[in-house]
Amino acid sequence: MIDRSMSLPMPVKVRPYAHQQAGYDFACRIFGLYDGRIRSHGVAFLMEMGTGKTLTSIGVTGALYQFGLVNRVLVACPLSITGVWEEEFQAFADYPVNITVLKGTSEKKKQQISKIPLDGMQVLIVNYESAWRLEAELLKFDADLIIADEGHKLKDNRSRQSKGMQHLGDKARYKLLLTGTVITNREMDVFSQYRFLDSRIFGTSFYAFRNRYFDMTGYGNHIPVFRQSMADDFLKRMHCIAYRVTKEECLDLPQIREEVRKIDLEPKAMKMYEQLQEDCFTQLKGSDVTAANVLTKMLRLSQLTGGHLTDDEHHVRPVSHAKLDALSDIIDAAVSDGQKLVVMARFVAEMDDIEELLKGKGIGYAVVRGGVKDRDDEVKHFQTDPSCQVFVGQIAAAGLGITLTAAHTMVFYSLDYSMSNFDQAKARIHRVGQKQKCLYIYLIARGTVDSKVLRSLRKKVNLAKALVDDYRNGRNPFDE
Repeated sequence: MIDRSMSLPMPVKVRPYAHQQAGYDFACRIFGLYDGRIRSHGVAFLMEMGTGKTLTSIGVTGALYQFGLVNRVLVACPLSITGVWEEEFQAFADYPVNITVLKGTSEKKKQQISKIPLDGMQVLIVNYESAWRLEAELLKFDADLIIADEGHKLKDNRSRQSKGMQHLGDKARYKLLLTGTVITNREMDVFSQYRFLDSRIFGTSFYAFRNRYFDMTGYGNHIPVFRQSMADDFLKRMHCIAYRVTKEECLDLPQIREEVRKIDLEPKAMKMYEQLQEDCFTQLKGSDVTAANVLTKMLRLSQLTGGHLTDDEHHVRPVSHAKLDALSDIIDAAVSDGQKLVVMARFVAEMDDIEELLKGKGIGYAVVRGGVKDRDDEVKHFQTDPSCQVFVGQIAAAGLGITLTAAHTMVFYSLDYSMSNFDQAKARIHRVGQKQKCLYIYLIARGTVDSKVLRSLRKKVNLAKALVDDYRNGRNPFDE
């Protein structure tokens, strides 16, 4: 139990929730900030999606900085949330911080690292795929603190990604590992994550760990089976440096939370988008601007942010996978947390992409879209079958008359322009029978009409009228 007399204000610009303050206090205690006795150099935040792991980590980073213990911080995370970390550090860190997000080719990333000043509080954000490729340069960066977000990405001890993070972690003074749970499908997943976090907990030898906690069975003794007799020892070790909280336990969380994830389109796709936006604006100049024609042009821009474009021959072709990659990371996190997920999208091509993604991952799903006749069976499958982990709904088809309370997180892959459809879609999880706080995640392509659409829907502004008014007032209606 945490001694409540040992507590410091979190150095963040907002008032933290009680469970975030408790997690912060736990880490400060483990790191010895309250009494000078360091229990470990690594802490795991096993906090479910939507409970605020990022803010809690920013608070711990600030505390270590204020105690003079860190000046160089490395954040490793999936590519789709590098922007989230940048924005949240800028918005919430109540201490001076310089942020570098590694982008571009490997050579450009190496140049960025080499130009980071030696003085001041420096935060370097890198995606996992780049981290192991830049291991030598990141070792020279010499991070005092490493934050490994979505730590379940390190579960495979044999991967280059995991080994690279372990090498970096061996040199860092402090480490945070963030995930809903370190055990995704089996207890074996714990070793690699804790090898990065604190090698004293389960050791540095995977085989010694396996021999201690597992019996090898099956043909050729290749199937590990966890020894239940070792469960108490296993859990005691795991939780001695872990702060665990579920959304259900966060009594102070609001009933509804919203999270905007800004996604960067690939440079080629962004250039294509900018050209299309310019063309749409030029075409408006030679016509009578009405709600109908401005929304028709807006539709093509929205289609592109979702990864597709209809060419002059009316063929739909893929032009970006940025949102799909972001969704993939969210699905992985939800599955690792043991949570079900609802994904809403507008366009047929997006629905096809999402279904292919789930098939490729081997994840059970249900779907309601235009043309699906057995809606009730699909909904029942999602609501009652534990193996059906994701519901994929086309906004216009799945926004009415169905209950999806088996999930409490909904991702809007894309949006249509109807306030009614938007509100109805959201109500599929937030309705009678829902026992948990609901989280809505919006995937928004940075610098595109996505932001304008979402803003109009949340503020209940007539989008078509706003676009026409913008044009008549001399503004490009498609600018963010």
